[in-house]
Amino acid sequence: MDIGVIGVGKLGSIHARIYKEIYPQGNLWVCDVDEEKGRRIAQDFKANFVKDYRHLAGKVNAVSIATPTLSHFKIAEFFLKNSVCCLVEKPITTNIEQANRLTRLAKKNKVFLMVGMVERFNSAYQKIKKIIRNPRFIECHRLGPYPARSLDISVVLDLMIHDLDIILDLVGRKIKKVEGVGIKVLSKSCDIANVRINFQGGGIANVTSSRVSDEKVRKIRIFFASSYISLDYAQQQALIYQKKNNSIKKETLKLTPYEPLKKEIEYFLDQINKKKFNYHIADRSIEALKLALKIEKIIQ
Repeated sequence: MDIGVIGVGKLGSIHARIYKEIYPQGNLWVCDVDEEKGRRIAQDFKANFVKDYRHLAGKVNAVSIATPTLSHFKIAEFFLKNSVCCLVEKPITTNIEQANRLTRLAKKNKVFLMVGMVERFNSAYQKIKKIIRNPRFIECHRLGPYPARSLDISVVLDLMIHDLDIILDLVGRKIKKVEGVGIKVLSKSCDIANVRINFQGGGIANVTSSRVSDEKVRKIRIFFASSYISLDYAQQQALIYQKKNNSIKKETLKLTPYEPLKKEIEYFLDQINKKKFNYHIADRSIEALKLALKIEKIIQ
C-alpha cells in the first residue's frame, strides 16, 4: 500500500513514523509546505517528499491529513475526489456543511473516510466502555500547557472535542440543555472553557478544558448505579469504585497499554485492506463537531 502524510508537524511526523513501522517496506510519501522540514522528515523515515499534496494523486492509496484545521476540507475533498482513502485529524472541518460534504463524497466514491478521534482507541476506554451502563454524571478534565500548534481553533475544537465525542458515545441520549463559559487568555480564541451538558432522560456531564495550564491532565470520571470509574487517558489506567456491604471497594482494572494512535492507524488500514468501511466513525465525529460548535456559540 502506498501512503501519504500531509502535514508533518508534531502529529504528522508521528503518523509517518507509525506508517513506516507498520509497512517498513511500503512506499511512504510526506508532504509539507515547509520544504526544509518536510525533506528532513522524509529522510528520517526513508520516505519520498512533495511540497504540493496535489502531486500525490495517482501515487497513493491512502493519506493522513494532519495540517491546520482550516485546510482540512480542501485537502480531504481533493483526495476523496481522486478515490484516495483519508484519515483526517480532528476536527474534520470547522463547519457542518463541509463535514457532511466530505462524508457524502466518500460514500459516493466508495472510499474510506475516518476522523482521528484517538481517545476511542485508548486501552483504558476500550476496557471501561464494556462496563458502564446508564451513566448519571460524567466529569472530564483535559488540561495542558500553551501549545505551539492548533491555535487556529479554540480549545473547544482542539481539546474538548475528544471528551464530547466520548460522552456522546457513553450516554447515547439526546441533549436537553447546554451551558458554557470560556475566556481568551493568550490566543485570539477561547483558551479555557467549562461546559455543563444535561441529557434527556437524566444524566449530566461537566467538562473542563484548558490549554494554559502548567500540568497535562487527561482524566474522566463516570458515575453510575452504586459505582464510579476513574480513567486516566495519559497513563492508560482505570480504577473502579463499587459499593459493597456499606463500604467502597477500589479495584484497578487490568489492561494492556499500547499506543492509541498506532491502534487507530491500524484500524484505518485494516478497513481499507478489507474494503469494509465503517462510515459511522465519521458520522459520529460530526455529531461531536455539532456539539462543539454549539458550545462555541454559547461561549461567544
